[in-house]
Amino acid sequence: MNQRVQPIAVVTGASSGIGAANARALAREGWRVVLVARRAERLEELAAEIDSAGGVARAEALDAADGSAVMEMADRVRAKWGAPSLVVNCAGAGEWRFLEETSVEEIVGMMGAPYLAAANTCRAFIAEMLSAKRGHFIHVGSPASVMPWPGATAYTASRWALRGLHEALCQDLHGTGVRSSLVYFGEVSSEYFEANPGSHEHIPKIGSWMPVSTPERCAQALLKIVRRPKRVVFFPFALRFMAWMAAIAPAPTRWLIARTGRRH
Repeated sequence: MNQRVQPIAVVTGASSGIGAANARALAREGWRVVLVARRAERLEELAAEIDSAGGVARAEALDAADGSAVMEMADRVRAKWGAPSLVVNCAGAGEWRFLEETSVEEIVGMMGAPYLAAANTCRAFIAEMLSAKRGHFIHVGSPASVMPWPGATAYTASRWALRGLHEALCQDLHGTGVRSSLVYFGEVSSEYFEANPGSHEHIPKIGSWMPVSTPERCAQALLKIVRRPKRVVFFPFALRFMAWMAAIAPAPTRWLIARTGRRH
């Protein structure tokens, strides 16, 4: 594909896990990819890897929860490449703890990523998408905003905020040609649990039968949504089944998750 017509994608949380895998997958598909995360060294390494494989990537090291930093990044991207037609919000952080075990600073930090990071990044590029009457926001959410489990209070609240952003955008964007998608993944074999020790033990036992996905499989699922946008996606199928249970039998599902989850 000629670089002059290569579409532009912004990927947050691109320094590892699903974000990094998605950036690689988009680059292979011919997208120019803006890599956004806080870890500059990781981003530079990934940008060099993508460039050496024939892709085009740009590292933008910043905290996406900082609205001013995101707006400045958006200005640099527009000046260098133009406006993106795709934003994939993969940024997310936070240990799974009961509320009384969570500091005030951690509560604020977990709201910063994913919610504020996604809201800021969407805000930075939405005007151009609306003007062009095309564009796509994809948000990587958590099943916690559909079927919460015990011992992940602040984490769950931040994921509900991201879900609220998506639902509000769907209403705002109706008929504009711009789409918003929310993707729920089950357990992923990324660095998340290493970076947030003690969190994995909070997964309810009912979830032990669900297969674990690799970041690469998640990236392929995201590519399908890029090609054929959908409002909400659950991956893998077992997670879709659990969400279906939560929808048709919410009280029994809540009881089962609470009964098999971590106790005080």
